[in-house]
Amino acid sequence: MKLTEDNYVEIAEHAIQNLCMQKDKRGKIVNLVTTSKIRNLLAMTAGIYNEVVNMQNDKLPADIIGRINYLKIRFVYEAGREPLVGKLVEEADILKCLDEIKGSRSRYILFSRYMEALVAYRKYYGKLNGMKDE
Repeated sequence: MKLTEDNYVEIAEHAIQNLCMQKDKRGKIVNLVTTSKIRNLLAMTAGIYNEVVNMQNDKLPADIIGRINYLKIRFVYEAGREPLVGKLVEEADILKCLDEIKGSRSRYILFSRYMEALVAYRKYYGKLNGMKDE
């Protein structure tokens, strides 16, 4: 499903809810990615956002596109390094969302808001489910 201004909050909530319901082979609920890990992903996103938000043109310059491509590689690395991050990246379709930016300022801002929504729902549902909040 493609992110829009109308659906990104709902998609983020649904992704986190799905992660909250995942169980291991013994039927025990699997922990969510820690808030500190997901905040690190958001911080990487925010660094670019702070530059993009003040731009007037919707077409992003080549250096910003390069940073977004590098951001994707960092998400892939973190997903491979930490299984819980990998589950988040997969469930939230983050790599696909990054691909959909395609040099568009408005698409990047939407992606950044989506990441913020994921962090917010992780914090909210994590507490409801009594999960550690590191």
